[in-house]
Amino acid sequence: MAESELKPGIKGEASIKVTPEMTANRIASGVVEVYATPQMIALMEKASSEAVQPYLAPGQSTVGTLVNVTHIAATPIGQIVRAKAELVEVEGRRLVFQVAAYDELERIGEGRHERFIIDEGRFLNRVARKGAQNLKED
Repeated sequence: MAESELKPGIKGEASIKVTPEMTANRIASGVVEVYATPQMIALMEKASSEAVQPYLAPGQSTVGTLVNVTHIAATPIGQIVRAKAELVEVEGRRLVFQVAAYDELERIGEGRHERFIIDEGRFLNRVARKGAQNLKED
């Protein structure tokens, strides 16, 4: 498929069962043993990324560049969390998604997420050069 087929309306979904390792107190984002906000955001990013990947050219991928979400309800260990993403805007290589997350009882988060289409080879080369430059400065 071609990048030109990227149009608003493309949807993605990802789900996961909450384990103790995903709680706020375990990943140092809080002290309570409930599903952590960074974990919810990661699931939203996964749903967004996987939604558009089939539409990209070989060697292309997307990277997250902006997250603006609210975490509105707590989820206990053992529940399934499902994230949904819908592509709502395409501006060149910039992709904007409406995202939401649900546990087994209610909506737990919502917001917007932006991703940017990259050429994986060029992106990784740039990161490697940056890493090498950092080593020289140490």
